[in-house]
Amino acid sequence: MRSAPAADGKIFVLFLLLLVWAPVPLGSNRPWAAAILEVGIFALALAWIWLYALGRVHARAPLRRAWPAMLLFAIWLAWLAIQVVPLPVELVRLISPTRAQLPTPLAAPAMHTLSIDPYASLGFLLKSCAWVAAFCLTLALMHSRERLKTIAIVIVVAGTVQALLASFMHLAKLNVEVFFTAFSHVDNAHGTFVNRNHLAGYLEICLALGIGMMIATLKGGSAQSWKQRFRETAGWLLSTRVLLRISLIIMVIALVMTRSRMGNAAFFSSMLVAGVIGLATSRHATKSTVILLVSLIVIDIFVVGTWFGVENVIKRYEETTIYRELQPTGGSVEERLEPSLYAVDMIKDYPMTGSGGGTFYTAFPNYRPGIISAYFDFAHNDYVQLTTDTGAIGLGLLGLVVLWTFVVALRTLYERRDPLCRGIAFGTTMGIIAIMIHSWVDFNLQIPANAFTFIVLLALGWAAYSVNRRHSAINVEGRDPSSPQVEE
Repeated sequence: MRSAPAADGKIFVLFLLLLVWAPVPLGSNRPWAAAILEVGIFALALAWIWLYALGRVHARAPLRRAWPAMLLFAIWLAWLAIQVVPLPVELVRLISPTRAQLPTPLAAPAMHTLSIDPYASLGFLLKSCAWVAAFCLTLALMHSRERLKTIAIVIVVAGTVQALLASFMHLAKLNVEVFFTAFSHVDNAHGTFVNRNHLAGYLEICLALGIGMMIATLKGGSAQSWKQRFRETAGWLLSTRVLLRISLIIMVIALVMTRSRMGNAAFFSSMLVAGVIGLATSRHATKSTVILLVSLIVIDIFVVGTWFGVENVIKRYEETTIYRELQPTGGSVEERLEPSLYAVDMIKDYPMTGSGGGTFYTAFPNYRPGIISAYFDFAHNDYVQLTTDTGAIGLGLLGLVVLWTFVVALRTLYERRDPLCRGIAFGTTMGIIAIMIHSWVDFNLQIPANAFTFIVLLALGWAAYSVNRRHSAINVEGRDPSSPQVEE
């Protein structure tokens, strides 16, 4: 007997389409594309709230149990709102002396905002509200393991489509215009992203979830006879696991073709670290998990990488120098780190409060030396930019959200027997590690498509811990009909 469709089914489908759409228009890194993404998130969140008010949907366990993260996000939004609210100049002088010395755009000279550019900070606040809404909406929609599996597969499919497009455009050496922006695919692959490093960051998240889904499909034990081995091999060839493995290979190929040094280093490092952590913390890991992780490293690096240009990535590492004078054509560590290094002086002037959300491009010209002539709207380091914009307070709040999610994912690996939930938890762990490594020299979290996908990844980490908690010993290929879906 078929169950009645969920009241929020259409919202879930539209949310999946939004996930697929986000990376297409230049990573949504244009005002009009970011506006479409944010409006879409707000519209779906409001639609779910309307259904909730009518009593047609309910706050299930994944949403309820994620209250620590939502509380931290609420404090974060409140802090961003404080940055744009006019305050008495005496209070501003006490909290942020450097800000009090600057002129104010407000009509009342006795009132100052903590932000040096309140209009930019207001836009940053709205964007942050969209990400928090996406986090809560993901949890609200993840009330069954079928949906958990579906959203993970959709993210993997979106990454595979991006990888196929990027690989084709690079191999064909195309010079094309994408969404009114012309750029070349001759030297490296970057798909519909303007910057190859941002495609690499997006693929890191998709690959992490894909590997998690592969782990979720593994079965324990070993075949006892050649007939059983033959049946298992035939079953594997006819299953969706083959398509999933092909998708992972395609994404690795595209990642290598980006020639992104930190992108490739972050992916392979996170796979090793997450693999060790996962095996160490999981009480239900099988020998198949170890074999899978080893095969991923061996096949992807030595086979796929050899055919599709891993030597070019290695060459970029070899050509990387410390000082600008040794590499005048670009690629030095000094040149890459310059924006974040000089932005440290901004942190010294605004240590606790920051200069205001989204104000880096406004404040940085006052701190860069004459040797830097280029325009920088980002610090090329997510940690530094978050601190310059929101201070130690903002960095601490968001850092706690990520850290708490990481701990929840580890608890899922240790406590749960459901292979799907453990696979999603592994993907969350690996994705967090990859982005945290990559963020030291790049600004993936400033790109709307990557920030949106990363927020959804964090929400999946909480959902994997809570969904169908009471009946968790279910195979990923389908629900056990003898085990009703009941929550604690």
